[in-house]
Amino acid sequence: MRLARIPVSAILILLGLLLQVSVFGRLQLPGATPDILLLVVVGLALVYGPTGGCLVGFAAGLLADLAPPSDHAIGRYALVLCLMGYAAGLLRPEHGRQRSVSSALLVVAGAAITSTLLYAMVGALVGDTAARHVGLGQLVVTALLYDLLLAPFVVPAVMLIARRFGKDPLSVAEDDEGGPGLGSLTRYRTTREPTAGPAYRKKRLLGAGKRP
Repeated sequence: MRLARIPVSAILILLGLLLQVSVFGRLQLPGATPDILLLVVVGLALVYGPTGGCLVGFAAGLLADLAPPSDHAIGRYALVLCLMGYAAGLLRPEHGRQRSVSSALLVVAGAAITSTLLYAMVGALVGDTAARHVGLGQLVVTALLYDLLLAPFVVPAVMLIARRFGKDPLSVAEDDEGGPGLGSLTRYRTTREPTAGPAYRKKRLLGAGKRP
């Protein structure tokens, strides 16, 4: 993951966590709570790829585990968002640019359902039975509904900010997984190609003058 992406990701994650805790966490909506952090992680993963998405997801989940009023085991949400970031990064479009809104919504829908089930599963392993009292089916349906309603506003904005401000000027032509891309090689070749300058035209005129 490029160094230039760290401050951009940190700002987006902190903003998403602030909205999650201070706004959406207090709405008292039926069923699940709208998961802004999940949408931020998905948006970043669709630009950064699986490795960046995994790191961003783990950092976002760990902050959510530590932020009050968290009442679950530390590391539980970090594991969920880490896996969601990696999975969403595997579906990254070419150059991190989503060509279809429906494809991005499908990624969000899959992440919403999987993260809810995985969170409940990990909770059951550590003795958290809150999902049983609310109803796992209701949690999945409401989480899917809320995240899909917010996705068109959150995910495109996150992807736009990540593409615009997450570029490393020292490695713009590098691929996300490391190694130079074809961009730098192409620019080098184009700048080194000989051109028909004044010296070349002068040689042509001298050659023409020597002919009988």
